[in-house]
Amino acid sequence: MAENAAAAAPHPLKIIAGADSFGAELKDALVSHLRSLNIDVEDLGTSDYYSIGAEVGRRVSSSDSSDTTTRGLVACGTGVGVAIFANKNPGVFATTCLTPADALNTRSINNCNVLAVSGMSTSKESAVEILDTWLKTPFKAPCPASGFKPWEENISCFFDKSMTEMPLIGKNDKLDSDSSSSTCSICCLVKNRELNPVEMIPGGSMKIIRESPTSAIVRFKAGSVEPAHHHTFGHDLVVLQGKKSVWNLTKGERFDLTVGDYLFTPAGDVHRVKYYEETEFFIKWDGRWDMFFDEDLEAAKKAVEKETA
Repeated sequence: MAENAAAAAPHPLKIIAGADSFGAELKDALVSHLRSLNIDVEDLGTSDYYSIGAEVGRRVSSSDSSDTTTRGLVACGTGVGVAIFANKNPGVFATTCLTPADALNTRSINNCNVLAVSGMSTSKESAVEILDTWLKTPFKAPCPASGFKPWEENISCFFDKSMTEMPLIGKNDKLDSDSSSSTCSICCLVKNRELNPVEMIPGGSMKIIRESPTSAIVRFKAGSVEPAHHHTFGHDLVVLQGKKSVWNLTKGERFDLTVGDYLFTPAGDVHRVKYYEETEFFIKWDGRWDMFFDEDLEAAKKAVEKETA
């Protein structure tokens, strides 16, 4: 089985892997197994299940399939949470598999490209068997759901059609903001409103969304840097899109944040920020907005370059 594990992939195979703390041990065992098969693996390590699931899904979704087939491997306690957030990316078909039969069915029927496994209920031996089945099973292969027989022609045609139609689900909803009826309170507040540039920080823009005002949606372009600064208030933020690092210089701590991550910065703490991608986040603070810089932009860029070298 190991010799033919990647046989189902039409191009060289690459796996993007990640897990939360409950799935980390199982993920590490599966990554070792993949590498023993000479399969290219990019291991993103361990983070919250929603962050790592979304990040693996994002990378699979944005991969260029012209030379390499890119799939994902995610693990958490149940294998369900990571799959939910991986599936929030277009073109990602993540499935939680607890048995080899699950893997066989989802590869055959759904062309599953992100395998999710359970660190709490699946042994390493069983997980390897699930992974090998998932790796070697091509789309539309005979499987338990087909009685281990080839699919009938009308069903096979339906599966082909589904591969072009499923990635489109949700795209029209995002584009048609006038007719959308989002139930997310933050999304409702920010819809159809323009962000205004933050003159003091190149690449930044902000939108105040409460009359108080005590909260805002903030967006920064990729590559933007916030010089070290502090506020007279503490603030909470949640990353909605993108990836950033925050250095709390007062406490000597670094926080690498991506979609879904939360961070509280206390009043008076001096912090510097770097944006790796176009990033949008929700921020809430106590009191009147202020911002006091502790260094200039050039000094900040040099410090960030040193930290990220």
